[in-house]
Amino acid sequence: MPHAAGRPLKPAMLRGALGRCPACGQGRMFGGYLKVLPSCRNCGEELHHQRADDGPAYLTILLVSHLGAPLLLAIFMLYRPSAMSMLISFSLGAIILSLLLLPRIKGGFIGFQWARRMHGFGDEPHTPIEAQTS
Repeated sequence: MPHAAGRPLKPAMLRGALGRCPACGQGRMFGGYLKVLPSCRNCGEELHHQRADDGPAYLTILLVSHLGAPLLLAIFMLYRPSAMSMLISFSLGAIILSLLLLPRIKGGFIGFQWARRMHGFGDEPHTPIEAQTS
């Protein structure tokens, strides 16, 4: 597709994972923990087109469980801690890791959608905010 050229995937996903606009990398993407701003305050790129839906949550669960299960088994085999200490420590670890990963994965999803021009992130050029206020 010739119209898909010009939007590199890796930088857009990295910017998104850092919570920044996938277009300019300067403006914030999130107005809250997971609430996506309607547009970038720096470059004016519209971000309301995103359709991350449940994808980030599923990927977060997949990553946390695949990291936690082998670690749980290794800790148990090496140290034989009590069941209660394992339950508390791994529950807290899973919660904290999930809360840390979820916004980064959602930002990466949105960066991917922007780079691939999915769900309305099409060819239309965005108007910078400076040009709108003039």
